[in-house]
Amino acid sequence: MSDLKTAALEYHANPRPGKLSVELTKATATARDLSLAYSPGVAEPVREIARDPELAYKYTGKGNLVAVISDGTAILGLGNLGPLASKPVMEGKGVLFKRFAGIDVFDIEVDSESPQAFIDTVKRISITFGGINLEDIKAPECFEIERALIEQCDIPVFHDDQHGTAIVTAAGMINALEIAGKTLPEAKIVCLGAGAAAISCMKLLVSMGARIENIFMVDRTGVIHSGRDDLNQYKAVFAHATEKRSLADALAGADVFVGLSGPNLLSAEGLLSMAPNPIVFACSNPDPEISPELAHATRSDVIMATGRSDYPNQVNNVLGFPFIFRGALDVRAKRINEEMKVAAANALRELAKLPVPQDVCDAYGGAPLEFGREYIIPKPMDKRLITLISDAVAKAAIETGVATLPYPKNYPLKSVDDVFNG
Repeated sequence: MSDLKTAALEYHANPRPGKLSVELTKATATARDLSLAYSPGVAEPVREIARDPELAYKYTGKGNLVAVISDGTAILGLGNLGPLASKPVMEGKGVLFKRFAGIDVFDIEVDSESPQAFIDTVKRISITFGGINLEDIKAPECFEIERALIEQCDIPVFHDDQHGTAIVTAAGMINALEIAGKTLPEAKIVCLGAGAAAISCMKLLVSMGARIENIFMVDRTGVIHSGRDDLNQYKAVFAHATEKRSLADALAGADVFVGLSGPNLLSAEGLLSMAPNPIVFACSNPDPEISPELAHATRSDVIMATGRSDYPNQVNNVLGFPFIFRGALDVRAKRINEEMKVAAANALRELAKLPVPQDVCDAYGGAPLEFGREYIIPKPMDKRLITLISDAVAKAAIETGVATLPYPKNYPLKSVDDVFNG
């Protein structure tokens, strides 16, 4: 761990502090170039945009620019460390947007005294961007912040901690259920954690066919049930009549465990009480709710996923958000709706069933990768992600009426290099 700390600090500090820079996209070699880039030539696109605001997409970088914005109240698993401390994470998010989908990013850290102040700040600057990715904002404030900004902005607003996690989880879970010989409508699901990611994961699963009466959400107090009077409006959606009160009660006979909570909270005894071929998504990072070693030693039939890259089946948001925004930006969608999220999850789960190219296998040690218990989710280095997910999202945006441009003539994309071709 000390070696990782040293390497990480060195990586961020040298040879130049940070992970992002601004690049020029036009020639600036001559006096004429500069007269076009700035005064007097810049006055011409100014006049055009003043006449028709939509022309900002033609004459500026707005259409390929996403704001990654945080107030630093829920940084990774580190907690509320403030907006400035969130900057390395926001820069990192920008790296992933650019690396995997060719999307430019400004990271913005907001020192706001209240959720409303945060909303007001983001709304005022939103015209600069083609989309907004909210990040590392604590629950339940994040729900209201996202809802208000979706209503007030005419560009996609997406809280990745909620929906990115949900999309990747749903894709992997449906594949795992298929391997286990089970279906989403029949599955009994236990969700340990009731924050932003947990609630959004369960909501998306319901959208894709899970039955809310089969979902048992567990918070610090115990099972969320209809007899409790301490539930906020977001948790209350998952409250139903049940005699189950503890995590142990909920786990008995359950098909699926989803952990979005903390380390070592799923015991071997709890795993043993689950149904045959149990599915465990232990997504607490860096230490999961149960270690894969203990899970496999306890149950030979377990299908296991974590949030870590050093184990099979990593639930990794980078499988979703770059390509979701790519598809949304390319049809100039006004929002990212439920149908677009479902389309992304379905595209992701179908990709896991396709033969894996050798270059992807080589990037992960060279061993063959094949759909099965240790490969239920594609790998981030799979170049087909931008082809399949962006295409599915763009089509869903068009079909549901939130797109303002037709299907792009350069679609489906084959690589990041295709982004500006055609």
